Amino acid sequence: MAHSPRRPVNPMDAAEALFKPVAKAPAPSVRQAPVVPQGKELVSIRIDRAVLEHFQQDGPGWQDRINDVLRQAVLGKA
Repeated sequence: MAHSPRRPVNPMDAAEALFKPVAKAPAPSVRQAPVVPQGKELVSIRIDRAVLEHFQQDGPGWQDRINDVLRQAVLGKA
């Protein structure tokens, strides 16, 4: 009686076959949201406490003020 190659005879081989990695189907591609001109994106950054306090001392809108300063720096107007 011939054994199928799918069913190992040796118990150790049988145990190893149970834990053998299985080939998985590739994950579906993630669709990116369309880019909106002049849109804003939520990000997380680390900045010094003193810098944060400087922008927050004038109250609400501190994130927009940081964005304005960064925009000026990028465009070379700083």
